[in-house]
Amino acid sequence: MRGHDLINTILPDELLIEIFHHLDGQKESRDACSLVCKRWSRLESMSRETIRIGASGIPDWCISLLVKRFTGLRSVFIDERLPVCLQFQTGFSHRGNGLVGRISRHFKPRITRGSSDVLSLLSTLHYAPENSGSEEAELELCSLSDAGLTALARGSARLEKLSLIWCNAVTSQGLKSIAENCRALRALDLQGCYVGDQGLAAVGECCKQLEDLNLRFCEGLTDTGLTNLVAGCGQTLKSLGVATCARISDISLEAVGAYCTSLESLSLDSEFIKTSGVLAVAQGCQSLKSLRLQCINVTDEALQAVGAYCLSLEVLALSSFQKFTDRSLCAIGKGCKNLNVLTLTDCYFLSDKSLAAIAVGCTELTHLEINGCHNIGTSGLEAIGRSCQGLSELVLMYCQKIGDNALLEIGRGCKLLQALHLVDCSSIGDAAICNIAQGCKNLKKLHVRRCYEIGDKGIIAVGENCKFLTDLSLRFCDRVGDEALIAIGRGCSLRYLNVSGCHRIGDAGVMAIAKGCPELVYLDVSVCRNVGDMALAELGEGCPLLKDIVLSHCRKISDIGLGHLVKRCTRLESCHMVYCPSVTAAGVATVVSSCLSIKKVVVEKWKVSQRTRRRAASVLADVCLEL
Repeated sequence: MRGHDLINTILPDELLIEIFHHLDGQKESRDACSLVCKRWSRLESMSRETIRIGASGIPDWCISLLVKRFTGLRSVFIDERLPVCLQFQTGFSHRGNGLVGRISRHFKPRITRGSSDVLSLLSTLHYAPENSGSEEAELELCSLSDAGLTALARGSARLEKLSLIWCNAVTSQGLKSIAENCRALRALDLQGCYVGDQGLAAVGECCKQLEDLNLRFCEGLTDTGLTNLVAGCGQTLKSLGVATCARISDISLEAVGAYCTSLESLSLDSEFIKTSGVLAVAQGCQSLKSLRLQCINVTDEALQAVGAYCLSLEVLALSSFQKFTDRSLCAIGKGCKNLNVLTLTDCYFLSDKSLAAIAVGCTELTHLEINGCHNIGTSGLEAIGRSCQGLSELVLMYCQKIGDNALLEIGRGCKLLQALHLVDCSSIGDAAICNIAQGCKNLKKLHVRRCYEIGDKGIIAVGENCKFLTDLSLRFCDRVGDEALIAIGRGCSLRYLNVSGCHRIGDAGVMAIAKGCPELVYLDVSVCRNVGDMALAELGEGCPLLKDIVLSHCRKISDIGLGHLVKRCTRLESCHMVYCPSVTAAGVATVVSSCLSIKKVVVEKWKVSQRTRRRAASVLADVCLEL
């Protein structure tokens, strides 16, 4: 009956809360529910378990407010990497019990609530900073401090996941508050935080359920802190990440090997870690499933131990090793039969023998990346093609010795291949791409960059054979022209296309894509000097779902083409059109006024009129007008 609230009359609080729990991860839906009525707002606040906060400018203030509003928080993510433009106008004052603060229009808090809700939350906070006017006080306002972390700890005793990314002002004192109050903590990310040993030791003493710990770029830590932590909660620890911590050495890893018998994932990036540390982990953490190493002082002995003890290893990533040889991967191939992801980056002393050993021993391999390993050539990859039939993703970067025959074997043996990435592989040409197209008909993603021997013939074969292809990138491939895109438009329904720097591509190729790929959402035709207004007009007619377009350095594009584009591409969110000499202030105004969803426009500042700037400031969330 009209005007009668049946839902609130019939449904009890418990059922509404259960409904809200089914909306976890759907921010817009939860925000909408909280605006229905006061009851829904109260219940939604009680049931919300996750919040994410960016560079708010006043994080302590926001935290104090949020923990009062959301009393059931289990996951909090704070990331201060993004800069914030915060300009306070002096004159904070009290009116009754509220706070009146004049904050300039440049201050835009980024938190996971609707803007109207944020304003209502701000009005409930009874806190006013002193008007010191000093730069130091203003900087303190811009970074989360121990006071904010203490407020979070006291208001969120059920907290299970806490992420503090580049919160530089947080110290051991704040971390101790978290440890003492949030004893159910399971995941802690301290990337870029300058916390000390005392805070980490407190976590080890109080948080006996801790499973995931990230200490990347925590420069204030030493072996003492990490050793005390793993001594306290090492039995439950499953994931550990350490990077650029100059005072964490093999002593810590020996403690990890002794206490963390359930460790499944380890990521190490340090020039101070040596063989003995990794050796201790391999011997003590035999449940290890993921190992990522960038340690230039570790030798073959460490990887041989991994191959001997860590028989459950599934993911292995080795980067910038100067002391590893083929003996390492031969040991991995012999012992780690469950390996399915292998990444090799700048491992100069590995050769085809290593890949042959992996191919024979690790037949379950699904993802392989070879980046800058200059001694690996065609025969090694041929072995992978013959033995690893479940390979689904292959990445070859800066591999000058790998030729067409390698991809011939991949095409023959790896029928399940879905993604292929080629970067600066000068010996791979059309024959290789034709073999892939004919053998790997399930290919969904093809990314090629600066492979100058690949041209129309190979891409035409892809269009004729790979009907499931949705993501195509052909950056700076000089031999690819319109004929290739015409074949792609006929045979594939792309969602993402990047042909940046392909000088032979013009209107005909882009028009074929517009006609054949109605679900296209991303297009980059930058530095394609033959693409003009006719292509944009056809895109406007054929690709109504387009969200992002990059037109920079396209000299034939003008205001007329932009007008045709935005007539039907009303979902456009970003448009890059730097160094398009025929685009004027009128064209920029057309894009801004026609696309209500636009969020980012990259163009020369002098092409933006004062009227467009005023309109953008009132309508858009974020307009980028600078280069």
